[in-house]
Amino acid sequence: MSRIEELIKEKCPNGVGYRTLDKVCKINKGKQLNKDGLLSDGLYPVINGGITPSGYWNEYNYNEKLITISQGGASAGYVAYQLTKFWAGAHCYVVENCESDIVYRYLYHFLKNKEKDLQSTQVGAGIPSVSLKEIYGLKIPVPPIEVQEEIVKVLDKFGELEAELEAELEAELEARKSQYEFWRAELLNKNNNNYKKYNITEICKSISAGGDVPKDTIKGISKPQDEYKYPVISNGVGDNAIYGYSKNYKVDVQSCVTIAARGTIGYHEVRYGKFTPIIRLITLIPDEKIVSAKYLHYALYGHEFKPSGGGIPQLTTPTVKQLDLIIPSLEEQERIVNILDKFDKLVNDISEGLPAEIEARRKQYEYYRNQLLSFEEVEVNE
Repeated sequence: MSRIEELIKEKCPNGVGYRTLDKVCKINKGKQLNKDGLLSDGLYPVINGGITPSGYWNEYNYNEKLITISQGGASAGYVAYQLTKFWAGAHCYVVENCESDIVYRYLYHFLKNKEKDLQSTQVGAGIPSVSLKEIYGLKIPVPPIEVQEEIVKVLDKFGELEAELEAELEAELEARKSQYEFWRAELLNKNNNNYKKYNITEICKSISAGGDVPKDTIKGISKPQDEYKYPVISNGVGDNAIYGYSKNYKVDVQSCVTIAARGTIGYHEVRYGKFTPIIRLITLIPDEKIVSAKYLHYALYGHEFKPSGGGIPQLTTPTVKQLDLIIPSLEEQERIVNILDKFDKLVNDISEGLPAEIEARRKQYEYYRNQLLSFEEVEVNE
């Protein structure tokens, strides 16, 4: 039996009382600083609505070792523990004045455990925000002080080990990324008797921009529906590129490469089968007798596509057609693709490799934190 289990059995065997947060602490809002006046290098971080400091300032309005909650912005609801003195901005809540039966660090772990719940309460079409009412409405279990202190001890230690391991994995991942980028550049930029310089129009059967697709011809953003089975591809990344599904298709190939013409300009992916590209996407259909779609995809890395247009920046087909590439024999292409595919899977695939291990560690920590902060609730007369 663990020390926590022993304490719970001794101090609160039948459960613990819960109280809403407004009964255990006070939450204040920070003070606005002129964004133009923020420093890039100052004495104290300015904590606002983001995950990282919005800048620095040479004054502070709160001491160290306090809990902050992002009030507004895309990260509204994000919970942090400030280790240094800081300036709390107008989009920052600061948690203070805990009741005597609440261990402050225990309160931090509880709020961090509720972070996703808080973020799900964001409201506002412009700048999302989380209201004090939502935060104050959270119910916190209040076991005896000894139990809270033991939970803090375990979670702090677990968190330190987790942070160390995650830092090691992140460093390993960065090293692998650098290694991948080095070998990609090395393999793609060699020049010998098996390599030949081509203009991209010489190795592609067609280079064309997508067109407008009427919204009333599209259904099912998340998955195909009935006869609506052909994906309509936009300029997003990964699954976010799926604009919907249509009854018809405009491209039917074994494989090709698409390049984002707006937004994520220059982002490229290999596509297969039947689909319809919309106007924000350029499709390159390679001449498979000269270059494979997969090799063309890798060969496009390192090329900066300059957008044009005075209004919305966009990439045009004439710009793409100016590109020259050095292409090896098909046999050499296959060898290079096999090497780069292995690197790519290790570095980028979230379902396996280092990113998956990092994510698994985070979920493991979140699971144990949730277990330690869950108690049988008993009614308390206040």
